[in-house]
Amino acid sequence: MHLLVSSIRIAAATMLICVAGYATAVWALAQAIAPDTANGSLIVGQGGAVVGSRQVAQAFTEPRYFWPRPSAVDYDGAGAGGSNKSPTSTEVANRGRELAERYGATPDNPVPADLVSASGAGLDPHISEEGALYQAGRVAAARGLETAPVEELVREAAVSPGGVLTPGRIVNVLELNLALDAMERTSGR
Repeated sequence: MHLLVSSIRIAAATMLICVAGYATAVWALAQAIAPDTANGSLIVGQGGAVVGSRQVAQAFTEPRYFWPRPSAVDYDGAGAGGSNKSPTSTEVANRGRELAERYGATPDNPVPADLVSASGAGLDPHISEEGALYQAGRVAAARGLETAPVEELVREAAVSPGGVLTPGRIVNVLELNLALDAMERTSGR
């Protein structure tokens, strides 16, 4: 009986230290070093309401907004994951063809690959700068704006997170759409 009680005490102490203690230490360190990232990189809109996260894609479907990459999980942050389907899958090919048609792609004006292919987790909040510029004409027309200022907004929002090690620049779709809304508000539309 003494051995059983000792074993239970050791198991309880181990769980307390390894589970609760470790988790608390990691949480506290993250809050001290990078609180914004540790708390989900949330974006707060006008009125103080959370409008989304810099780290998780959202579904934008209105023509007046830039559209994100397709998602195999319908942009559900609780269920991140890819489709596990091969590029030769009929379903993947059909989805790509439908998306290309939605973007109005032609052989002379092909759609950038990231706009018709889901990311590994299905929640990538970024698209390529080329993907955003490809959509600029549609977004500008839907808002009654000239294309040039929308393209300039895209170029200003584009970043190269890996510096010279990154082959291209990317744009956060939510942040770009919020900047677009702000631009439209300040222009009096």
